[in-house]
Amino acid sequence: MQTRYLYFLKFILLISDLVLINFLFFFGFQLSNKIGGHMDLALYRENISTCNLLWLISSGVFGLYRDHTIPKLEFIYRATWRSIALHTFLFLAYLFFTYQIDFPRHFIVIFYGFMGFGFILSRFTGTALQNLLIRHLDIRKAVAVLGMNSGGLKLAAFLEQQSNMKFVGFLGKEGFYVDKEGKLIPAARQQLKKAATAGIKEIFVSIAPDRLEDIPQLMQEGEKQCLRLKFVPDFSTNQAYFRIDHMGGFPVLCLRNEPLEDMENRVKKRFLDIVISSLVILFIFSWLYLILALIIKLQSPGPILFKQLRSGRDNKPFYCYKFRSMRINDDSDINQATRNDDRITPIGKFMRRTSLDEFPQFFNVLFGDMSLIGPRPHMLSHTGQYRAIIDKYMVRHLVKPGISGWAQVNGFRGETNEQWLMEQRVEHDIWYMENWSAMLDIRIIFLTIINIFRGEDKAY
Repeated sequence: MQTRYLYFLKFILLISDLVLINFLFFFGFQLSNKIGGHMDLALYRENISTCNLLWLISSGVFGLYRDHTIPKLEFIYRATWRSIALHTFLFLAYLFFTYQIDFPRHFIVIFYGFMGFGFILSRFTGTALQNLLIRHLDIRKAVAVLGMNSGGLKLAAFLEQQSNMKFVGFLGKEGFYVDKEGKLIPAARQQLKKAATAGIKEIFVSIAPDRLEDIPQLMQEGEKQCLRLKFVPDFSTNQAYFRIDHMGGFPVLCLRNEPLEDMENRVKKRFLDIVISSLVILFIFSWLYLILALIIKLQSPGPILFKQLRSGRDNKPFYCYKFRSMRINDDSDINQATRNDDRITPIGKFMRRTSLDEFPQFFNVLFGDMSLIGPRPHMLSHTGQYRAIIDKYMVRHLVKPGISGWAQVNGFRGETNEQWLMEQRVEHDIWYMENWSAMLDIRIIFLTIINIFRGEDKAY
């Protein structure tokens, strides 16, 4: 919910941050001239505009001044530190690619050192000022909740955490507001009058799905009292997650949260996939292939790469590539690898233990069939087998499969010789799909690398 305070806060924050950056850039220029030697004024003028532009890009990437960030101080702080880190990287990259190798290093140290300190001071000052305004001025919108049901309790907990809203409390404990004759019950009418007298601006009504017919009577009474009522359907008794979207004016009820349905998130994930897979192919796979190809050929006749049809996004099959780790056999499309599997070659055991056999899948990522992180793609035979016996098994196919995933870094990789193991894998895959973020992907990447060096019991 946006208020005048939040609307102007994002502009105030943007302007104050730009002022701070320009001041620190000028301060760094002056200080570096005194303690580190002369810095050409032309060099300062050439880079100050770039510095400002890179800040707008960095803060834009992490949404520092967007509506969803401004309401919570935690979001502002997190976006600020990420923006500073990205700005540092981009500015250094700019200096490198524009051949400004002789750019004063002491200036960079001074500028970014004071930049970190300056933003810490700025954010703490802003927090203190906001608390002062909240304490002495009425800058928050007074809101209340009508309906002390389970959904209303969760809604109240959410409202209490919003810095732009002042949660006054509940208005009554009734679960229904209209009697059998279609008239508003006296208790509900009295609570609305009481709210208007107390200066409450908006009321959130937590209403059960079977009481939606009460809305017109509540709206009519609320408008008589000059109150703005907003209705929140209480789906808390249902275990499924509900989200209401809008399409052409029609409310659309969604059963689960899927961050990757947002195009911006999908672009972020695809960008990360392209960058990392390209770097791995260029700097690692290019020489690793020659070494492993020679050893694979010496130990077992057959192709260097192994390709297999696996289930992809929307259950569309695709060819998944791996370094061949087994001798040629007729069961590779049916049976998983097991411990002490006699089909696996000596180099195959090493590749599977260190996950080197998965490296060709970076081409799958680059071509768009897979992602770096996602549910592991299964053989078509396993998809047919498990979709019949495991609830929600096919939900994991709503996103691209990955080289590694949340299930794998939590120990559910390799052979699934018992049904509960596959059920746990599916549960972790669905959790990942519903809780995706760019930082979660990066976390899984690091956990995957750590697990490779540490060794995993099921890596066979």
